[in-house]
Amino acid sequence: MDFSYVYTKQRKDFGKQCNFFDRPADILVDIVPDKNLTENFISMKYVDTGIQCANEMSEHELNTERYETRNQGMNHTEGGWPRDINPDELEQVMRFRKKVEKDETYINSMLQLGALMEHCIKQNNAINIYEEYFEEEISEEHEEIPSAKNVNIFRDPEPAQRTATYLSWSPEGRNKLAVAYAILEFQGAPGVTVNNSYIWDLDNPNQPFLTLKPSASLLCVEYCPKDQNLLVSGCYNGQLALWDIRKGSTPVEVSPIENSHRDPVYSALWLHSKTNTDCFSASTDGRIMWWDIRKLNEPTENLVLHFSKNQPPRLDKAFGACCLEYEATMPTKFMVGTEQGSVLLCNRKAKSPVEKLTAVYNAHLGPVYTLQRNPFFPKNFLTIGDWTARIWSEDIRESSILSTRYFDQALTVGCWSPCRPSVFFVTKSSGYLDVWDILYKQIDPTLSIKVADEALSSIGVHEEGQLVACGSEKGAVSLLKLSIALSNMNKNDKALMTSLLDRESRREKIIEARNREFRLKEKMKNSVAGEHEDVKVEETQEDDLIKQAEKDFYNFINSVSKQREETEENIHND
Repeated sequence: MDFSYVYTKQRKDFGKQCNFFDRPADILVDIVPDKNLTENFISMKYVDTGIQCANEMSEHELNTERYETRNQGMNHTEGGWPRDINPDELEQVMRFRKKVEKDETYINSMLQLGALMEHCIKQNNAINIYEEYFEEEISEEHEEIPSAKNVNIFRDPEPAQRTATYLSWSPEGRNKLAVAYAILEFQGAPGVTVNNSYIWDLDNPNQPFLTLKPSASLLCVEYCPKDQNLLVSGCYNGQLALWDIRKGSTPVEVSPIENSHRDPVYSALWLHSKTNTDCFSASTDGRIMWWDIRKLNEPTENLVLHFSKNQPPRLDKAFGACCLEYEATMPTKFMVGTEQGSVLLCNRKAKSPVEKLTAVYNAHLGPVYTLQRNPFFPKNFLTIGDWTARIWSEDIRESSILSTRYFDQALTVGCWSPCRPSVFFVTKSSGYLDVWDILYKQIDPTLSIKVADEALSSIGVHEEGQLVACGSEKGAVSLLKLSIALSNMNKNDKALMTSLLDRESRREKIIEARNREFRLKEKMKNSVAGEHEDVKVEETQEDDLIKQAEKDFYNFINSVSKQREETEENIHND
Protein backbone atom coordinates (compact mmCIF):
# COMPACT_ATOMS: atom_id res chain seq x y z
CA MET A 1 0.00 0.00 0.00
CA ASP A 2 1.50 3.37 -1.04
CA PHE A 3 1.27 6.53 1.05
CA SER A 4 1.77 10.00 -0.33
CA TYR A 5 2.11 13.31 1.54
CA VAL A 6 1.53 16.74 0.03
CA TYR A 7 3.31 19.74 1.51
CA THR A 8 1.78 23.13 0.87
CA LYS A 9 3.24 26.59 1.46
CA GLN A 10 1.82 30.02 0.80
CA ARG A 11 3.48 32.34 -1.74
CA LYS A 12 4.27 34.98 0.82
CA ASP A 13 6.42 32.52 2.79
CA PHE A 14 8.83 32.11 -0.13
CA GLY A 15 10.10 35.67 0.18
CA LYS A 16 10.68 38.24 -2.50
CA GLN A 17 11.12 37.03 -6.03
CA CYS A 18 14.70 37.23 -7.34
CA ASN A 19 15.15 39.20 -10.52
CA PHE A 20 18.71 39.20 -11.88
CA PHE A 21 19.80 42.11 -14.11
CA ASP A 22 22.71 44.54 -14.47
CA ARG A 23 22.53 47.77 -12.54
CA PRO A 24 25.03 50.09 -10.86
CA ALA A 25 26.06 49.65 -7.24
CA ASP A 26 23.78 51.02 -4.55
CA ILE A 27 24.87 52.26 -1.16
CA LEU A 28 22.88 50.30 1.38
CA VAL A 29 24.49 51.56 4.60
CA ASP A 30 26.58 54.66 5.04
CA ILE A 31 28.18 55.16 8.45
CA VAL A 32 29.43 58.68 8.81
CA PRO A 33 32.58 59.00 10.97
CA ASP A 34 32.12 60.62 14.33
CA LYS A 35 34.50 63.53 14.80
CA ASN A 36 34.35 63.18 18.57
CA LEU A 37 35.70 59.65 18.38
CA THR A 38 38.58 60.50 16.05
CA GLU A 39 40.13 62.68 18.73
CA ASN A 40 40.76 59.56 20.85
CA PHE A 41 42.88 57.86 18.17
CA ILE A 42 46.22 58.64 16.50
CA SER A 43 46.33 58.05 12.77
CA MET A 44 49.45 56.16 11.71
CA LYS A 45 51.10 57.55 8.65
CA TYR A 46 52.94 54.41 7.52
CA VAL A 47 51.49 50.94 8.02
CA ASP A 48 53.15 47.69 6.93
CA THR A 49 50.89 44.65 7.28
CA GLY A 50 51.55 41.08 6.18
CA ILE A 51 48.70 39.12 4.60
CA GLN A 52 48.66 35.31 4.52
CA CYS A 53 45.08 34.62 3.42
CA ALA A 54 45.62 34.81 -0.36
CA ASN A 55 44.05 32.06 -2.43
CA GLU A 56 46.28 29.48 -4.09
CA MET A 57 45.91 29.99 -7.82
CA SER A 58 48.16 27.11 -8.99
CA GLU A 59 49.27 23.72 -7.80
CA HIS A 60 52.69 23.97 -9.42
CA GLU A 61 55.84 25.32 -7.75
CA LEU A 62 59.04 26.61 -9.33
CA ASN A 63 62.23 27.95 -7.81
CA THR A 64 63.27 31.32 -9.17
CA GLU A 65 66.80 32.06 -10.21
CA ARG A 66 69.22 33.08 -7.47
CA TYR A 67 69.43 36.82 -7.08
CA GLU A 68 72.89 37.90 -6.00
CA THR A 69 73.26 41.02 -3.93
CA ARG A 70 76.36 42.89 -2.90
CA ASN A 71 77.17 45.61 -0.39
CA GLN A 72 78.28 48.95 -1.80
CA GLY A 73 79.26 52.01 0.15
CA MET A 74 77.85 55.51 -0.34
CA ASN A 75 78.63 58.97 0.95
CA HIS A 76 76.22 60.53 3.41
CA THR A 77 76.28 64.15 4.55
CA GLU A 78 73.98 65.92 6.94
CA GLY A 79 73.62 69.40 8.34
CA GLY A 80 75.39 70.63 11.40
CA TRP A 81 77.09 73.65 12.91
CA PRO A 82 78.79 76.13 10.58
CA ARG A 83 82.53 75.78 10.10
CA ASP A 84 83.36 78.98 11.96
CA ILE A 85 81.51 77.82 15.11
CA ASN A 86 82.96 75.29 17.52
CA PRO A 87 80.08 73.34 19.16
CA ASP A 88 82.24 72.72 22.23
CA GLU A 89 82.49 76.46 22.94
CA LEU A 90 79.42 77.48 24.93
CA GLU A 91 79.72 81.23 24.19
CA GLN A 92 79.87 80.74 20.41
CA VAL A 93 76.87 78.41 20.50
CA MET A 94 74.79 80.88 22.56
CA ARG A 95 75.61 83.79 20.22
CA PHE A 96 74.72 81.74 17.16
CA ARG A 97 71.39 80.64 18.70
CA LYS A 98 70.40 84.21 19.55
CA LYS A 99 71.24 85.29 16.02
CA VAL A 100 69.09 82.56 14.48
CA GLU A 101 66.15 83.16 16.83
CA LYS A 102 65.98 86.82 15.84
CA ASP A 103 65.46 85.87 12.21
CA GLU A 104 61.88 86.35 10.93
CA THR A 105 61.75 82.99 9.08
CA TYR A 106 62.73 81.11 12.24
CA ILE A 107 59.31 81.50 13.96
CA ASN A 108 57.36 80.54 10.82
CA SER A 109 59.52 77.48 10.23
CA MET A 110 59.11 76.30 13.81
CA LEU A 111 55.33 76.72 13.67
CA GLN A 112 55.12 74.71 10.45
CA LEU A 113 57.38 71.89 11.69
CA GLY A 114 55.91 71.83 15.19
CA ALA A 115 52.62 70.13 14.26
CA LEU A 116 54.41 67.49 12.15
CA MET A 117 56.94 66.75 14.90
CA GLU A 118 54.19 66.54 17.52
CA HIS A 119 52.29 64.02 15.38
CA CYS A 120 55.46 61.89 14.92
CA ILE A 121 56.20 61.92 18.64
CA LYS A 122 52.65 60.84 19.50
CA GLN A 123 52.81 58.12 16.87
CA ASN A 124 56.08 56.76 18.31
CA ASN A 125 54.65 56.80 21.82
CA ALA A 126 51.43 55.05 20.82
CA ILE A 127 50.98 51.52 22.21
CA ASN A 128 49.90 48.70 19.96
CA ILE A 129 47.58 46.56 22.07
CA TYR A 130 48.10 43.54 19.79
CA GLU A 131 51.89 43.54 20.00
CA GLU A 132 53.78 40.97 22.09
CA TYR A 133 56.26 42.88 24.21
CA PHE A 134 57.63 39.90 26.16
CA GLU A 135 58.28 37.26 23.51
CA GLU A 136 61.81 36.65 24.79
CA GLU A 137 60.62 35.98 28.32
CA ILE A 138 60.11 32.22 28.62
CA SER A 139 58.49 30.53 31.55
CA GLU A 140 60.80 28.11 33.37
CA GLU A 141 57.98 25.62 33.70
CA HIS A 142 57.54 25.45 29.92
CA GLU A 143 59.34 22.43 28.46
CA GLU A 144 60.06 22.63 24.76
CA ILE A 145 60.76 19.53 22.69
CA PRO A 146 64.38 19.44 21.42
CA SER A 147 64.38 20.22 17.71
CA ALA A 148 66.42 21.85 14.95
CA LYS A 149 65.61 23.36 11.57
CA ASN A 150 67.71 24.06 8.50
CA VAL A 151 68.16 27.81 8.04
CA ASN A 152 70.44 28.08 5.03
CA ILE A 153 73.01 26.26 2.87
CA PHE A 154 76.32 27.73 1.68
CA ARG A 155 77.58 25.92 -1.40
CA ASP A 156 81.11 25.85 -2.74
CA PRO A 157 81.20 28.22 -5.76
CA GLU A 158 83.81 26.05 -7.48
CA PRO A 159 82.53 23.35 -9.88
CA ALA A 160 84.91 20.67 -8.55
CA GLN A 161 83.57 18.75 -5.56
CA ARG A 162 85.72 19.70 -2.59
CA THR A 163 85.38 18.81 1.08
CA ALA A 164 84.59 21.47 3.68
CA THR A 165 87.43 20.45 5.99
CA TYR A 166 87.18 23.08 8.75
CA LEU A 167 84.76 25.72 10.06
CA SER A 168 85.57 28.70 12.27
CA TRP A 169 83.14 31.35 13.56
CA SER A 170 84.21 34.95 13.92
CA PRO A 171 84.57 36.00 17.61
CA GLU A 172 82.62 38.67 19.46
CA GLY A 173 79.24 37.52 18.11
CA ARG A 174 79.97 38.40 14.48
CA ASN A 175 78.00 36.62 11.77
CA LYS A 176 81.05 35.61 9.74
CA LEU A 177 81.94 31.97 9.04
CA ALA A 178 85.32 30.95 7.62
CA VAL A 179 85.29 27.67 5.67
CA ALA A 180 88.37 25.77 4.46
CA TYR A 181 87.92 23.69 1.29
CA ALA A 182 90.27 20.96 0.02
CA ILE A 183 90.29 17.78 -2.07
CA LEU A 184 91.49 15.14 0.39
CA GLU A 185 91.78 12.37 -2.20
CA PHE A 186 95.00 13.47 -3.85
CA GLN A 187 94.88 10.87 -6.65
CA GLY A 188 91.29 11.77 -7.53
CA ALA A 189 92.02 15.50 -7.90
CA PRO A 190 91.38 17.05 -11.33
CA GLY A 191 94.22 18.37 -13.44
CA VAL A 192 93.58 22.04 -12.68
CA THR A 193 92.49 22.62 -9.08
CA VAL A 194 91.32 25.78 -7.37
CA ASN A 195 92.68 26.31 -3.85
CA ASN A 196 90.33 29.11 -2.81
CA SER A 197 88.59 29.09 0.55
CA TYR A 198 85.89 31.51 1.62
CA ILE A 199 84.49 33.62 4.44
CA TRP A 200 80.68 33.74 4.39
CA ASP A 201 78.41 36.42 5.80
CA LEU A 202 75.11 35.15 7.18
CA ASP A 203 73.36 38.35 6.14
CA ASN A 204 74.32 37.80 2.48
CA PRO A 205 74.53 34.06 1.74
CA ASN A 206 74.38 34.44 -2.06
CA GLN A 207 78.07 35.17 -2.48
CA PRO A 208 81.16 34.91 -0.22
CA PHE A 209 82.12 37.89 1.90
CA LEU A 210 85.83 37.34 1.14
CA THR A 211 87.83 34.85 -0.93
CA LEU A 212 91.04 33.45 0.58
CA LYS A 213 93.58 32.67 -2.14
CA PRO A 214 96.40 30.47 -0.80
CA SER A 215 99.14 28.73 -2.77
CA ALA A 216 97.83 25.32 -1.60
CA SER A 217 94.47 24.07 -0.35
CA LEU A 218 93.60 24.87 3.26
CA LEU A 219 92.84 22.07 5.72
CA CYS A 220 92.16 24.29 8.74
CA VAL A 221 91.47 27.97 9.38
CA GLU A 222 91.07 29.61 12.78
CA TYR A 223 89.97 33.10 13.80
CA CYS A 224 92.08 34.94 16.35
CA PRO A 225 89.97 35.14 19.55
CA LYS A 226 91.27 38.65 20.30
CA ASP A 227 91.25 40.14 16.81
CA GLN A 228 88.44 39.34 14.37
CA ASN A 229 90.53 40.48 11.38
CA LEU A 230 93.29 37.88 11.77
CA LEU A 231 93.14 34.22 10.75
CA VAL A 232 95.75 31.48 10.80
CA SER A 233 95.47 28.47 8.49
CA GLY A 234 97.25 25.21 7.76
CA CYS A 235 97.91 24.24 4.16
CA TYR A 236 97.97 20.91 2.36
CA ASN A 237 101.69 21.29 1.58
CA GLY A 238 102.62 21.81 5.26
CA GLN A 239 102.90 25.61 5.28
CA LEU A 240 101.29 27.97 7.77
CA ALA A 241 99.55 31.09 6.39
CA LEU A 242 98.41 34.28 8.14
CA TRP A 243 95.49 36.36 6.84
CA ASP A 244 94.37 39.90 7.56
CA ILE A 245 90.96 40.47 5.97
CA ARG A 246 91.59 44.23 5.95
CA LYS A 247 94.43 43.69 3.46
CA GLY A 248 92.60 41.57 0.91
CA SER A 249 92.47 37.97 -0.25
CA THR A 250 96.15 37.10 -0.30
CA PRO A 251 97.96 35.93 2.86
CA VAL A 252 100.01 38.48 4.77
CA GLU A 253 102.68 35.98 5.86
CA VAL A 254 103.47 32.42 4.79
CA SER A 255 106.03 30.15 6.40
CA PRO A 256 108.81 28.99 4.04
CA ILE A 257 108.43 25.46 2.76
CA GLU A 258 111.85 24.37 4.04
CA ASN A 259 110.97 25.32 7.65
CA SER A 260 107.40 24.01 7.62
CA HIS A 261 105.76 20.64 8.11
CA ARG A 262 106.40 17.77 5.73
CA ASP A 263 102.76 16.60 5.78
CA PRO A 264 99.42 18.45 5.65
CA VAL A 265 98.66 20.69 8.64
CA TYR A 266 95.43 19.34 10.11
CA SER A 267 95.21 21.67 13.11
CA ALA A 268 96.41 25.17 14.04
CA LEU A 269 95.35 27.06 17.17
CA TRP A 270 96.05 30.44 18.74
CA LEU A 271 97.83 30.63 22.09
CA HIS A 272 96.99 32.89 25.01
CA SER A 273 99.79 35.44 25.32
CA LYS A 274 100.31 39.10 26.11
CA THR A 275 100.98 40.05 22.50
CA ASN A 276 98.28 37.76 20.98
CA THR A 277 100.74 36.81 18.24
CA ASP A 278 101.55 33.20 19.21
CA CYS A 279 100.09 30.06 17.66
CA PHE A 280 101.05 26.43 17.14
CA SER A 281 100.35 23.79 14.52
CA ALA A 282 100.27 19.99 14.24
CA SER A 283 100.75 17.64 11.32
CA THR A 284 100.85 13.91 10.60
CA ASP A 285 104.64 14.21 10.10
CA GLY A 286 104.94 13.84 13.89
CA ARG A 287 105.90 17.39 14.84
CA ILE A 288 104.34 20.24 16.81
CA MET A 289 105.57 23.71 15.88
CA TRP A 290 105.13 27.01 17.73
CA TRP A 291 105.07 30.22 15.71
CA ASP A 292 105.14 33.98 16.15
CA ILE A 293 102.98 35.57 13.43
CA ARG A 294 105.20 38.65 13.36
CA LYS A 295 107.98 36.48 11.93
CA LEU A 296 106.97 33.25 10.20
CA ASN A 297 110.41 32.58 8.74
CA GLU A 298 110.98 29.77 11.22
CA PRO A 299 109.17 28.25 14.22
CA THR A 300 110.09 29.48 17.67
CA GLU A 301 109.94 25.92 19.07
CA ASN A 302 109.71 22.40 17.70
CA LEU A 303 108.58 19.16 19.37
CA VAL A 304 108.85 15.66 17.89
CA LEU A 305 106.10 13.36 19.23
CA HIS A 306 108.49 10.53 20.12
CA PHE A 307 109.29 10.06 23.79
CA SER A 308 112.06 7.66 24.81
CA LYS A 309 114.41 7.64 27.77
CA ASN A 310 117.17 5.68 26.04
CA GLN A 311 117.42 7.49 22.70
CA PRO A 312 116.78 10.97 21.28
CA PRO A 313 113.44 11.71 19.58
CA ARG A 314 113.17 10.08 16.15
CA LEU A 315 110.86 11.49 13.52
CA ASP A 316 110.31 8.11 11.83
CA LYS A 317 108.85 6.68 15.07
CA ALA A 318 106.82 9.74 16.11
CA PHE A 319 103.06 9.85 16.55
CA GLY A 320 101.14 11.42 13.68
CA ALA A 321 99.10 14.37 15.02
CA CYS A 322 95.50 14.77 13.79
CA CYS A 323 94.09 17.43 16.14
CA LEU A 324 95.14 19.81 18.91
CA GLU A 325 93.48 21.11 22.06
CA TYR A 326 94.53 24.18 24.04
CA GLU A 327 92.82 25.82 27.00
CA ALA A 328 93.74 29.43 27.85
CA THR A 329 93.34 28.78 31.59
CA MET A 330 96.10 26.12 31.33
CA PRO A 331 98.78 28.03 29.41
CA THR A 332 101.53 25.41 29.71
CA LYS A 333 99.40 22.35 28.88
CA PHE A 334 98.20 21.14 25.52
CA MET A 335 96.73 17.91 24.17
CA VAL A 336 97.34 16.03 20.91
CA GLY A 337 95.09 13.49 19.18
CA THR A 338 97.11 11.04 17.10
CA GLU A 339 96.65 8.75 14.11
CA GLN A 340 97.33 5.75 16.34
CA GLY A 341 94.23 6.43 18.46
CA SER A 342 96.06 7.83 21.50
CA VAL A 343 95.63 11.18 23.21
CA LEU A 344 98.83 12.78 24.53
CA LEU A 345 98.77 15.23 27.42
CA CYS A 346 101.91 17.37 27.22
CA ASN A 347 103.59 20.11 29.21
CA ARG A 348 105.37 22.66 27.07
CA LYS A 349 107.55 24.09 29.86
CA ALA A 350 109.17 20.78 30.81
CA LYS A 351 112.95 20.58 30.39
CA SER A 352 113.49 17.26 28.62
CA PRO A 353 111.36 15.75 25.82
CA VAL A 354 110.44 12.78 28.03
CA GLU A 355 109.15 15.05 30.80
CA LYS A 356 106.96 16.92 28.31
CA LEU A 357 104.76 13.84 27.97
CA THR A 358 102.53 13.90 31.06
CA ALA A 359 99.97 11.19 30.25
CA VAL A 360 98.79 8.90 27.46
CA TYR A 361 95.13 7.93 26.97
CA ASN A 362 94.31 4.98 24.71
CA ALA A 363 91.16 6.54 23.33
CA HIS A 364 90.16 4.83 20.06
CA LEU A 365 91.00 2.05 17.65
CA GLY A 366 91.75 4.50 14.84
CA PRO A 367 92.67 8.17 14.37
CA VAL A 368 91.29 10.70 16.86
CA TYR A 369 89.30 13.16 14.74
CA THR A 370 88.09 15.44 17.55
CA LEU A 371 89.67 16.45 20.83
CA GLN A 372 88.05 19.23 22.85
CA ARG A 373 87.82 20.18 26.50
CA ASN A 374 84.48 20.99 28.07
CA PRO A 375 84.21 24.81 28.26
CA PHE A 376 82.63 24.60 31.73
CA PHE A 377 84.74 21.70 33.11
CA PRO A 378 88.23 21.93 31.52
CA LYS A 379 89.47 18.72 33.19
CA ASN A 380 86.95 16.71 31.16
CA PHE A 381 87.46 16.40 27.42
CA LEU A 382 85.64 14.83 24.47
CA THR A 383 87.23 12.51 21.91
CA ILE A 384 85.68 11.16 18.72
CA GLY A 385 87.09 8.36 16.59
CA ASP A 386 86.20 5.01 15.00
CA TRP A 387 82.52 4.40 15.90
CA THR A 388 82.24 5.96 19.37
CA ALA A 389 82.38 9.27 21.24
CA ARG A 390 83.99 9.27 24.69
CA ILE A 391 84.21 11.69 27.61
CA TRP A 392 87.39 11.50 29.67
CA SER A 393 88.66 12.84 32.96
CA GLU A 394 92.21 14.11 33.04
CA ASP A 395 92.90 12.22 36.28
CA ILE A 396 91.80 8.81 34.94
CA ARG A 397 93.99 7.38 32.20
CA GLU A 398 92.89 3.77 31.77
CA SER A 399 89.32 4.31 30.54
CA SER A 400 86.75 6.99 29.77
CA ILE A 401 84.11 7.93 32.33
CA LEU A 402 81.31 8.09 29.71
CA SER A 403 81.02 6.51 26.28
CA THR A 404 78.42 6.11 23.56
CA ARG A 405 77.62 2.74 22.05
CA TYR A 406 79.29 1.55 18.86
CA PHE A 407 77.33 2.85 15.86
CA ASP A 408 76.94 1.23 12.46
CA GLN A 409 78.36 4.32 10.75
CA ALA A 410 81.74 5.86 11.45
CA LEU A 411 81.79 9.10 13.45
CA THR A 412 83.61 11.96 11.76
CA VAL A 413 83.83 15.05 14.03
CA GLY A 414 82.12 16.64 17.02
CA CYS A 415 82.27 19.45 19.56
CA TRP A 416 80.84 20.72 22.85
CA SER A 417 78.08 23.29 23.12
CA PRO A 418 79.45 26.65 24.32
CA CYS A 419 76.24 27.41 26.27
CA ARG A 420 75.22 24.13 27.91
CA PRO A 421 77.76 21.95 29.76
CA SER A 422 75.90 18.68 29.10
CA VAL A 423 75.32 19.04 25.33
CA PHE A 424 77.72 17.92 22.61
CA PHE A 425 77.38 17.30 18.87
CA VAL A 426 78.51 14.35 16.76
CA THR A 427 78.47 14.01 12.97
CA LYS A 428 78.33 10.71 11.07
CA SER A 429 79.46 9.42 7.70
CA SER A 430 75.79 8.81 6.84
CA GLY A 431 75.04 12.56 6.86
CA TYR A 432 73.29 12.65 10.26
CA LEU A 433 73.92 15.10 13.08
CA ASP A 434 73.40 13.71 16.59
CA VAL A 435 72.81 16.08 19.50
CA TRP A 436 73.53 14.52 22.89
CA ASP A 437 72.31 15.84 26.22
CA ILE A 438 73.72 13.47 28.84
CA LEU A 439 71.51 14.96 31.54
CA TYR A 440 68.45 14.07 29.45
CA LYS A 441 69.51 10.53 28.41
CA GLN A 442 72.80 8.70 27.94
CA ILE A 443 71.92 5.68 25.80
CA ASP A 444 70.64 7.39 22.65
CA PRO A 445 71.08 10.93 21.27
CA THR A 446 68.52 13.51 22.26
CA LEU A 447 68.08 14.60 18.65
CA SER A 448 69.19 13.00 15.38
CA ILE A 449 68.61 14.97 12.17
CA LYS A 450 69.47 14.24 8.55
CA VAL A 451 71.62 17.11 7.27
CA ALA A 452 73.03 15.84 3.95
CA ASP A 453 73.03 12.77 1.72
CA GLU A 454 76.83 12.54 1.88
CA ALA A 455 79.17 12.26 4.86
CA LEU A 456 79.64 15.26 7.15
CA SER A 457 83.25 16.36 7.52
CA SER A 458 83.29 19.41 9.81
CA ILE A 459 81.22 21.20 12.43
CA GLY A 460 81.24 24.58 14.13
CA VAL A 461 78.92 26.03 16.81
CA HIS A 462 78.34 29.75 17.22
CA GLU A 463 79.38 31.17 20.57
CA GLU A 464 75.72 31.91 21.42
CA GLY A 465 74.97 28.18 21.05
CA GLN A 466 71.90 28.36 18.81
CA LEU A 467 73.47 28.20 15.33
CA VAL A 468 75.32 25.06 14.19
CA ALA A 469 77.17 24.82 10.88
CA CYS A 470 77.93 21.40 9.34
CA GLY A 471 80.22 20.93 6.35
CA SER A 472 79.95 17.94 4.00
CA GLU A 473 82.25 16.07 1.65
CA LYS A 474 80.68 17.80 -1.36
CA GLY A 475 81.41 21.30 -0.06
CA ALA A 476 77.93 22.24 1.17
CA VAL A 477 77.77 23.95 4.57
CA SER A 478 74.34 23.61 6.22
CA LEU A 479 73.31 26.13 8.86
CA LEU A 480 70.97 24.76 11.54
CA LYS A 481 69.09 26.61 14.26
CA LEU A 482 68.54 24.73 17.51
CA SER A 483 65.52 25.05 19.75
CA ILE A 484 65.69 26.80 23.09
CA ALA A 485 65.72 23.46 24.92
CA LEU A 486 69.17 22.72 23.44
CA SER A 487 70.70 26.20 23.48
CA ASN A 488 69.61 27.83 26.77
CA MET A 489 71.17 26.68 30.03
CA ASN A 490 68.89 25.97 32.97
CA LYS A 491 69.78 27.04 36.47
CA ASN A 492 70.43 23.46 37.63
CA ASP A 493 72.45 22.23 34.64
CA LYS A 494 75.88 23.05 36.02
CA ALA A 495 75.21 21.52 39.44
CA LEU A 496 73.73 18.34 37.96
CA MET A 497 76.61 18.03 35.51
CA THR A 498 79.11 18.43 38.33
CA SER A 499 77.52 15.65 40.35
CA LEU A 500 77.33 13.41 37.26
CA LEU A 501 81.01 13.84 36.36
CA ASP A 502 82.11 13.37 39.99
CA ARG A 503 80.04 10.22 40.32
CA GLU A 504 81.39 8.67 37.14
CA SER A 505 84.96 9.67 37.99
CA ARG A 506 84.75 8.02 41.41
CA ARG A 507 83.26 4.91 39.88
CA GLU A 508 86.11 4.63 37.37
CA LYS A 509 88.67 5.20 40.12
CA ILE A 510 87.21 2.33 42.13
CA ILE A 511 87.26 0.06 39.09
CA GLU A 512 90.81 1.15 38.31
CA ALA A 513 91.90 0.35 41.88
CA ARG A 514 90.24 -3.05 41.62
CA ASN A 515 92.04 -3.83 38.36
CA ARG A 516 95.29 -2.79 39.98
CA GLU A 517 94.65 -5.23 42.77
CA PHE A 518 94.07 -8.03 40.29
CA ARG A 519 97.33 -7.24 38.49
CA LEU A 520 99.16 -7.14 41.77
CA LYS A 521 97.68 -10.48 42.67
CA GLU A 522 98.88 -12.11 39.46
CA LYS A 523 102.31 -10.58 39.90
CA MET A 524 102.60 -11.91 43.42
CA LYS A 525 101.53 -15.37 42.29
CA ASN A 526 104.23 -15.49 39.64
CA SER A 527 106.99 -14.10 41.84
CA VAL A 528 106.44 -16.36 44.88
CA ALA A 529 105.05 -19.45 43.20
CA GLY A 530 107.18 -21.81 45.38
CA GLU A 531 106.13 -20.41 48.70
CA HIS A 532 102.64 -21.88 49.05
CA GLU A 533 101.96 -20.83 52.60
CA ASP A 534 103.00 -17.21 52.01
CA VAL A 535 100.96 -17.14 48.83
CA LYS A 536 97.85 -18.36 50.65
CA VAL A 537 98.22 -15.67 53.27
CA GLU A 538 98.70 -12.99 50.62
CA GLU A 539 95.75 -14.30 48.60
CA THR A 540 93.58 -14.15 51.69
CA GLN A 541 94.64 -10.57 52.32
CA GLU A 542 94.12 -9.65 48.72
CA ASP A 543 90.68 -11.29 48.70
CA ASP A 544 89.81 -9.27 51.78
CA LEU A 545 90.95 -6.11 50.04
CA ILE A 546 88.88 -6.94 46.97
CA LYS A 547 85.80 -7.68 49.07
CA GLN A 548 86.30 -4.44 50.98
CA ALA A 549 86.67 -2.54 47.68
CA GLU A 550 83.47 -4.12 46.36
CA LYS A 551 81.65 -3.23 49.56
CA ASP A 552 82.87 0.38 49.41
CA PHE A 553 81.87 0.61 45.75
CA TYR A 554 78.28 -0.55 46.31
CA ASN A 555 77.93 1.66 49.41
CA PHE A 556 79.06 4.64 47.37
CA ILE A 557 76.61 3.87 44.55
CA ASN A 558 73.73 3.60 47.02
CA SER A 559 74.63 6.87 48.72
CA VAL A 560 74.89 8.70 45.39
CA SER A 561 71.53 7.34 44.23
CA LYS A 562 69.90 8.49 47.49
CA GLN A 563 71.41 11.97 47.13
CA ARG A 564 70.16 12.18 43.56
CA GLU A 565 66.64 11.19 44.58
CA GLU A 566 66.66 13.80 47.35
CA THR A 567 67.91 16.45 44.90
CA GLU A 568 65.19 15.61 42.38
CA GLU A 569 62.54 15.76 45.12
CA ASN A 570 63.79 19.17 46.27
CA ILE A 571 63.77 20.46 42.68
CA HIS A 572 60.27 19.11 42.16
CA ASN A 573 59.04 20.70 45.38
CA ASP A 574 60.61 24.05 44.44
